[in-house]
Formats: sequence, structure tokens, C-alpha cells
Amino acid sequence: MADQVVYLTREGYERLKAELEYLRTVRRQEVARRLHEALAEGDILENAELEAARNEQAFVEGRIMELETLLGIAEIVEEERPSGIVSVGSRVTVVEGDGPPETYHIVGPAEADPSQGRISYASPLGKALLGHRVGDEVRVNAPAQVMVFRIVDIA
Repeated sequence: MADQVVYLTREGYERLKAELEYLRTVRRQEVARRLHEALAEGDILENAELEAARNEQAFVEGRIMELETLLGIAEIVEEERPSGIVSVGSRVTVVEGDGPPETYHIVGPAEADPSQGRISYASPLGKALLGHRVGDEVRVNAPAQVMVFRIVDIA
């Protein structure tokens, strides 16, 4: 995994770094307190709260490990002045047919969140947009049809 690189925007890197710090400092303490309280309840064999606390601890520790690994292999993509070509870090406005314009921030898979307008460069639309310019049309194979998007702005 040492030769693998994960591309992140500066904003995404900072967001993941903040999440890691929160998990290490706040969530670990909360889970430890919850475990301590569950152990104090007595019967360990039939203690649903203890089981839930252990599951939460496993989730938190797993996420900490995941973020440490991710941040360790991350390469930050600096958002430069628009070059006129879609790349990781670009904010791209597209129009599909006669629909309204939609703006997407092209990011790495680790920080993708389509509901927030952040799409991965590895997604079908992200792949289709990379390397294109304003005015270009890109085609995306969707399960039901081929979708055509026209690039109207790159920032």
C-alpha cells in the first residue's frame, strides 16, 4: 500500500485530519466512558450496552486506522488558477440536455460526497469530465442510457 497514492484537495485533507483528531481526542474518551459505565452494570454475559459499546469502540478504532493510513499516503492536489481543462480540484458546471446547470467539485474518492456536489475523479462522470474544456460534450454510460453533459464553466 506504500506505493498507492490517494489524491485529496487541501480542503478534503484538512476535513479528514480534523475528523481524525476528533476521533482520537473526543470519541475515544466518550467510548471509554461508555465502556466503563457498561462494565459497572455488572452481568457481562447479558449486557447489551457493553456489547454496543464494544462495537462502537471497534468502529471508532477502525476509522482511526483508516484515516491514519489514508492521510499517510495522501497527495494534496493544489487548486491552481483555472487552466481551462478539467482536473482533480476543478469545479465544473455542466448542463444535461435542457436541464439546469449543475456544479461539481472533482475530488478524490476518499472525499467524494455527491449530495454536497463533490464527485470522485474515479466516478463515471468524473472520468468523463477529466481533460475536457468549456464547450466540450462528454458522454457517460448510465445503466438505462447514455447521458450527455455539456461543460459550461470550469473554475
